[in-house]
Amino acid sequence: MKISKYLKLFIFLLVLPFLLSSCKTQDGKFKLPGGDARKTPADPKKRIEQNLNEGKGFRLKNLTKRKGGVFDFASSNELWRASLDVLDFMPLSSVNYSGGIIITDWYNNDQSLDESIKISVRFLTNEIRSDSLDIKVFTKKCSNGVNCKIFEGNQNIVQELKKEILKGAAIYKEKKDEKEKEDSTPYVYPDVD
Repeated sequence: MKISKYLKLFIFLLVLPFLLSSCKTQDGKFKLPGGDARKTPADPKKRIEQNLNEGKGFRLKNLTKRKGGVFDFASSNELWRASLDVLDFMPLSSVNYSGGIIITDWYNNDQSLDESIKISVRFLTNEIRSDSLDIKVFTKKCSNGVNCKIFEGNQNIVQELKKEILKGAAIYKEKKDEKEKEDSTPYVYPDVD
């Protein structure tokens, strides 16, 4: 559709008062962009500090650190890393960080060939607490490789796994906090000649 140049001019003239009114201050006077030399220090370091304190600037600090939004990355989640470390001896069937679940494959330790276990770890929160994990242990008992029966249970293994995962997560958290403390250096203002 072609819009005539008169229609374009009419739209421009209609929008122009809104654009010009945005240049007014609260007292109704027009204010041009820029700063008042009487209120701005001449020293560049002090000017940078004043702008940052007033929220007018931004710092390019710690550009190498990248953080996600609300969710942590799997490598920075202490519970996740500790769970993978504890379950490292078992083959993993399904590992889904975004879904918050780890499921192992059936495993036996060659002592009892007719009995194997499968573990499922579900993450309820990223916080290191005893109620942040839902661990289930399934046991499969077979008689001569046939007539297999699967049942859930063995609370001793559940408690031991939970204890080991939380202990490992606490160690990871402590190391992370120490590293962040070492990396937090005060901001040094650049020299401006």
